[in-house]
Amino acid sequence: MNDFSALPYRPCAGIMLANTRGQVFVGQRMDAPQSAYPDAWQMPQGGIDEGEDSETAAFRELEEETGITRNHARIIARSKEQYLYDLPDELLGKIWKGKYRGQRQAWFLMRFTGEDKHVNIATDHPEFLKWKWADPTELPDLIVPFKRDLYRSLLQEFGPLI
Repeated sequence: MNDFSALPYRPCAGIMLANTRGQVFVGQRMDAPQSAYPDAWQMPQGGIDEGEDSETAAFRELEEETGITRNHARIIARSKEQYLYDLPDELLGKIWKGKYRGQRQAWFLMRFTGEDKHVNIATDHPEFLKWKWADPTELPDLIVPFKRDLYRSLLQEFGPLI
């Protein structure tokens, strides 16, 4: 049995993108139907590249995953702390080439200032099968179980600002 507890957390930026109606963007991952969590949705997120700061990574990931550019999103808040989550046993050693035990995430609450036509999930490296605007209170029920506490914490922190 491998001991994954010695592995580091993958540096990551996450985006809670809220529209002017108080709804939050979520996408259904491309791999969701084949996974153990076929009905899981998530907010945009992704790794921070070497030498990149978390804000730059957040805007890059937002565009890479949703097609939404900086012109159509502005930062409202940044999480006071970095959020950690551990992968469940069945995923340890299988994703991210087995280099990480989970993620260490800096989160950004952003306001979507564009229109739905500015969303384009058919990007060069698509991550999502489909997308929708969700009520923030639904978020913990939409995400994979091992990220639910993280999403609840984000709602506590960002909820009043949405």
